[in-house]
Amino acid sequence: MGWKILLPQDIAIEARKYLLDRGHELIMGSGIDTDSISKDIKGVDAMIVRTAKIPAQVIEAADKLKVIVRHGAGYDGVDTEAAKKKGIKVLYCPQANSVSVAETVMMLMLCCSRNYTWTHKLYLDDYYTAKMKTPKCELDGKTVGIISCGKIGTLVAEKCMKGFNMKVMAWDPYKPTNTFLEGIKVVEDINEIFKECDFISVHSPLTEETREFIGKKQFEMMKPTAIFINSSRGKVVNEKDLYEACKNNVIAAAGLDVLQEEPFNKENPIFELDNVVITPHIGAATREATTRAAMHCAQGIQEVYEGKKPTWPVPGFEKI
Repeated sequence: MGWKILLPQDIAIEARKYLLDRGHELIMGSGIDTDSISKDIKGVDAMIVRTAKIPAQVIEAADKLKVIVRHGAGYDGVDTEAAKKKGIKVLYCPQANSVSVAETVMMLMLCCSRNYTWTHKLYLDDYYTAKMKTPKCELDGKTVGIISCGKIGTLVAEKCMKGFNMKVMAWDPYKPTNTFLEGIKVVEDINEIFKECDFISVHSPLTEETREFIGKKQFEMMKPTAIFINSSRGKVVNEKDLYEACKNNVIAAAGLDVLQEEPFNKENPIFELDNVVITPHIGAATREATTRAAMHCAQGIQEVYEGKKPTWPVPGFEKI
């Protein structure tokens, strides 16, 4: 007899088939709000979480839950402390979306380098201003700084070096120096990244240590021609400070796949800025990444079901 697996949001058909073929029952949720999930979680053994938040209320309502799998590389939306207290395993998919997010970073770098938001706003009504008078630059020969150089940061570094002839600096206090990709200049002082780089790309997970750890002080260190890219989590950046830095030309531009509030608030003044390119957290939304994430979720559940050591436990859940 398989497990009952709650899907607050649907997953790729390949992963559904994988789980059904192994005797599990898939239960589609009635909604992704906290109250709906708290109701749906009764009698459920496992759950795959996409964009829904899983606070303590949901954990406390669970009566049979053994494992939560986060359909992606971030897990800040799950109350891991509440899960830990209840002995519920929390897994994630740290490698499923790496290629897609890295490609999104390159897209944002290119869009910012060509002043895409302003150019796109102008080109139908004022073609020659859009073409000739909006500032633009090349990536070739520029220096990119990678903040947190895990799987995604390493892929970005590789694409920058090999694809665009860029120099790469990286800061990651948790990564042994001898494990960085050859050709990367590793720095111990993060301020070197802000002071010296033409592009800065952030790949930090959201923790209490990284919450808004980039703000006014860091933006003022940057070159006025520098471009800031964030594809990690909106809350690692002080958004008001970023807005002021872009509005007042403290930095040249920003490319953002994430904001502090998601879904986005259309009243957010950052949308009014011509030197900011914003995408709706699409880094991991490709067909390939979505399928990989769903399959990794399904495989994680099957590993726990069979009593095996899961491949991708969230840090801190290795022995739970």
